[in-house]
Amino acid sequence: MIALLSDQLATSEMTEYYRQYLSVGVFVLASLVMVGAMLGVGYFLRPTRPQPQKYITYESGSDPVGSFGQQNVRYYLYALMFVIFDVEAVFVFPWALNADGAAQGGLGWFGFIEIFVFVAILVAGLAYLWRKGLLKWA
Repeated sequence: MIALLSDQLATSEMTEYYRQYLSVGVFVLASLVMVGAMLGVGYFLRPTRPQPQKYITYESGSDPVGSFGQQNVRYYLYALMFVIFDVEAVFVFPWALNADGAAQGGLGWFGFIEIFVFVAILVAGLAYLWRKGLLKWA
């Protein structure tokens, strides 16, 4: 009798455990159905007008000449500079939030000197790019 009660208790606990995940499953299923419905509606409502100009390779506003490999290195350099300065903003923002002085438990002078060195290295890199003429678009 006790074994039967403990088995029923274990199954009810396990059922309750799975019941907690039922809402998650319902939301996942609903989201998949909605995404599928939106893609299906878009597929059936979009205009279909095939034109040869749509299938030409687009290379940043210039007409494609030749075959594979026509890409200017400057596009890569601009993307790399954007990533560098974007990452700099990611590092400087938390420092700015926590740079309220050593008295309040902030970073103090060590943090100030550390971020000054970091920004100085980035400014030196920017000056190098400027001096080499890599910031000119034309």
